[in-house]
Amino acid sequence: MKYQVKFPTHSLEDKFGKSLSKIPQINIQDEIMGTIGKLADNPRPYGKKAFKKLTPPVQFHQFAASYRMRIRNHRVLYDVEDKRKIVWILALRKKGERTYK
Repeated sequence: MKYQVKFPTHSLEDKFGKSLSKIPQINIQDEIMGTIGKLADNPRPYGKKAFKKLTPPVQFHQFAASYRMRIRNHRVLYDVEDKRKIVWILALRKKGERTYK
């Protein structure tokens, strides 16, 4: 059974969209959205260098990102809820000092 890919709140969805729209290259935007779409089939793509379990999880308000996907110079931080089959997208960050803060 496939997972659903969702945002936990409308404000996080808006922040993600805003971060995505700041990336000037459309091909990178498409690559990010394509990678997120693939998480529905395999939310923990072990063996892929771009995937990493975050220890400890990164806190976002009341949410915690347990995983990250690396897509070029950007990071998608997310969590997986196996009981309900949901991948929660929490943030899109450009790699830098504040990526995991």
